Amino acid sequence: MLKKAWIFLLITGYIVVSSGCHDYSKILKSPDNTLKYETGVDLYENGDFKKALEFFDMLRTFYQGTEKGEKLTYYTANCYFQMKDYQLASYYFHQYQQMYPKGKHAEESAYLQAYCTYLTSPRPELDQTNTYKALQELQAFINRYPNSPRVGKATQLMDNLHKKLEIKEFKTAYLYYRMESYQAAITSFKNLLNDYPNSDSRELYMYYIAKAYYEYASKSVVEKQKERYEKMVEAYNNLLFLFPKSKYLPELKPLSEKAKLHLK
Repeated sequence: MLKKAWIFLLITGYIVVSSGCHDYSKILKSPDNTLKYETGVDLYENGDFKKALEFFDMLRTFYQGTEKGEKLTYYTANCYFQMKDYQLASYYFHQYQQMYPKGKHAEESAYLQAYCTYLTSPRPELDQTNTYKALQELQAFINRYPNSPRVGKATQLMDNLHKKLEIKEFKTAYLYYRMESYQAAITSFKNLLNDYPNSDSRELYMYYIAKAYYEYASKSVVEKQKERYEKMVEAYNNLLFLFPKSKYLPELKPLSEKAKLHLK
């Protein structure tokens, strides 16, 4: 008896689901745009974003420039956002701003457009085109809405992106060092100091500059050694001045003393 009851429930559920799918198909084909709109919004509010998009894609052009059109464009962007398709979400949040620059979701859309691009920023080893794009969009948001409560979060996101770019530049500089391309390494580490003056890693970059100068000088032709040993001593003294308790000083001090011997 219990088994028959379960079979009945399964069959009933299948019929309800099938009927629901059939009804949505009929509504999509219906000429009644009001019914389509109400159905799409109901699906959206119930979290069925994929199905809701089928209705929104049919209606956005029809309602363009109206209050319903504004709502549909925002809902479309948010559907893609909720579905984690950040590229398309960013596109539609941008479209919302273009079509409804004074709409009630304009500020939110500007932020979410930038945030979606932020979420597509890859790990440091990969191409950082989207990272630079996200930085531009976040800065544009801050410039446009300087009093927004989201400015603090946007600033934090920018800091995260800058840190990612810094990591990428460090990996490049360190690779030059490991490959014994000391001149390129020195230039890269100096660029890091210039590009990220408030970095927590300044001490490390200065260490590698001093170390690279020493290795560069020791492997140079005799005529070039004096100048490069002088640079090493200068780099060591800079580190000593700015970080008198640096953990790298015990390693670098003997090298500096050796470099000075070449300057006599």
